Amino acid sequence: MKFIGHLDIMRYFQKAFRRAGIDVAYSQGYSPHQLISFAAPLGVGLTSEGEYLDMQLNTPISKEEVLKLMNATMAEGIQVTDFAPLKEGCIKSMTAVAGSDYMVSLKTGYEGYENFAENFNKFMSQEQIVVVKRARKAGKKDVELDIRPFVYIYSLNAEDFAEKTGQSSDLSQADVYENDNVVFLQVCTGSVDNLKPELVMEAFAQYMGKEYNPFAYQIHRM
Repeated sequence: MKFIGHLDIMRYFQKAFRRAGIDVAYSQGYSPHQLISFAAPLGVGLTSEGEYLDMQLNTPISKEEVLKLMNATMAEGIQVTDFAPLKEGCIKSMTAVAGSDYMVSLKTGYEGYENFAENFNKFMSQEQIVVVKRARKAGKKDVELDIRPFVYIYSLNAEDFAEKTGQSSDLSQADVYENDNVVFLQVCTGSVDNLKPELVMEAFAQYMGKEYNPFAYQIHRM
């Protein structure tokens, strides 16, 4: 499931709503589309405990009916676990999200980081962590960015992180490796400022004088 991209997931849910007979509202215009959106699209290769989807309905429906209809048409590996009606005029979850909690694990076989925990503490104790954000569009310039203010909380222990964030330390959907090279991060997430945990680990690799390998880490959103 983690290798399916966001746009494919969107198309999957559009078809699932039609199969289930859910009366989802459509946009107006020449190319109408279902009024659904995800709070914070999950990157390819990442896993999570659960994702949040907003949808606008034409016809009210109960939680029990939605779960019954949707899960009857879901493919193996995807399940709708909850449904809640929102008050009229409330902001979308994409706008409401301000931060995300992640567990970042160094996969077994990719270690090569001596004293991982000690060095990560030293890395995070810096007043500034400056990285270069590469321009995605032609004509735009690369920019230097201090990402330290966008890492709100970090820990090297699940229980400690849960205590600091008030979140559950349950990681039932996560890949857990036996090498104990793991870090928990709460980072800025939103439409204005957004920090990917991959960028934190790339900066850590540079701090350690190593070449960053994006395949060395498994990232799990809590």
